[in-house]
Amino acid sequence: MRRIAITGIGLITPLGLNKNESWEAVLAGTSGLGPITRFDASSFTSRIAGEVKGFDPLKYFDQKEARRFDLFIQFVVAACMEALEDARLEFSDGLKEEAGIIVGSGIGGITTIADNDRTLASHGPRRVSPFFIPGALINLAPGYLSIRLGLRGPSYSVVSACASGNHAIADAMHTIMRGESPVMIAGGTEAPIVDLGIAGFCSMRALSVRNDDPQAASRPFDKGRDGFVMSEGAGVLVLEEWEHALSRGADIYAELLSCGMSSDAAHVTAPANSGEGAARAMSSALRLAGLKPTDVDYINAHGTSTPLGDVAETKAIKAVFNQHASSIPISATKSMTGHLLGAAGTVEAAFTALALKHGKLPPTINLDEPDEECDLDYVPNHARDADISVALSNSFGFGGTNTSLCLRKAEV
Repeated sequence: MRRIAITGIGLITPLGLNKNESWEAVLAGTSGLGPITRFDASSFTSRIAGEVKGFDPLKYFDQKEARRFDLFIQFVVAACMEALEDARLEFSDGLKEEAGIIVGSGIGGITTIADNDRTLASHGPRRVSPFFIPGALINLAPGYLSIRLGLRGPSYSVVSACASGNHAIADAMHTIMRGESPVMIAGGTEAPIVDLGIAGFCSMRALSVRNDDPQAASRPFDKGRDGFVMSEGAGVLVLEEWEHALSRGADIYAELLSCGMSSDAAHVTAPANSGEGAARAMSSALRLAGLKPTDVDYINAHGTSTPLGDVAETKAIKAVFNQHASSIPISATKSMTGHLLGAAGTVEAAFTALALKHGKLPPTINLDEPDEECDLDYVPNHARDADISVALSNSFGFGGTNTSLCLRKAEV
């Protein structure tokens, strides 16, 4: 089996406009959440979100392109440019023939969809933008990037709700393992903070209504949690075949070993109460990596701050790791970033790779009174130094889809 190196990271999050800003904020326990400013949310039950602050699309697009592409595409382009610069990767003509890009998103261009629906209703069909469809389609994120970079390898999108980012990483990893390409770009992106998107999740009663204290609203595993906080942004990883990375002297963040995948086959939106599907995903990741449960010494949890989800994930971890579960530090970085939906997986995989690289574990903030059913070590409120070797990064999505990435500290 070909080994996979993570050599580049790009991040656009509510915590910062690049990898370093986001990582430093996470280690500091900073919340990126606040009142919604994109639209008048005064009539909504949830009026808080994790908005990306200070993003300037004109750093990456000319004015015409910026108007044509939805924000979710703009975010992933910015993250991709950073990841490639971070990897110090230049594409030769030969490499362009093989390298590809896979981008996951749960909702895609919902802002563009909502805007053009309003235009249709108020001005009729002739006023709908000719750029509406290409500006909103999910696969135009990797499509545009492949055009911009001249990459002729696999280019497509993965849509699996909040597991989309991890599925994109898994597909890119498998492409390299099969020998189809020595380099793949894997990303996740989302820009759902628009009235239509927030209204839909409010109707489901999925979002926190702690409107008076936004920075304390996302509180995974805490007894006072009442739902997740919607966020936006993008994450991109550069994946390389191990020997390819070594041959060009690349700095390697971590080794990507496997991705375990499963389905609950239980409910459209709720996780299986027992966490059985999530447990199978983690067990599969370990089996595919050739590891034992006792080899794992860190988990970046899905940890959304929902009443059902956090308990189910805790049960799943206990089922897989048994007595070892209590000795594994677990971070829920959504306590700071909020829930980036389809972008969450790649952002959290990036944080996991950085934790392995630097020996620093992000905290789970707002964990003031742990739920009695959530009784593991969630690295409460303060970052922790720890020399870790093997980590899992979990992402679970609507429809009962479960993923667990397994990463290992880079040993050249």
